[in-house]
Amino acid sequence: MMYYQSQAQNWGFYAQPGRDGGEDPLQRVARLASESAVVIFSLTGCCMCHAVKRLFCGMGVNPTVYELDMDPRGKEIERALSRLLGSSVPVVFIGGKLIGAMDRVMASHINGTLVPLLKEAGALWL
Repeated sequence: MMYYQSQAQNWGFYAQPGRDGGEDPLQRVARLASESAVVIFSLTGCCMCHAVKRLFCGMGVNPTVYELDMDPRGKEIERALSRLLGSSVPVVFIGGKLIGAMDRVMASHINGTLVPLLKEAGALWL
């Protein structure tokens, strides 16, 4: 997989859009989510996406970020995630497991379960 760093902001790794061979959107999400310790499906202009990326980077985590509005099949993935969760981006996976949208990430952070998840996935060592 190829990665590039954003010129404007350093959120971690941004995955370049690639060819997925007509893969089902949810299968593609599952595959992408399993390839990195922390994966965020995002939109570049979304304020909640910005906040969740800031949270992880502030904790010293370098998430892999898939900006769906930069991906030719991003709308399909966004719709599939919306059907799965009942809400849109951001959608966060840790250790290949679906954590959820911003509300679930923040709840996990506040109740103290986020850091152990990140450690278990190998995204945080402290």
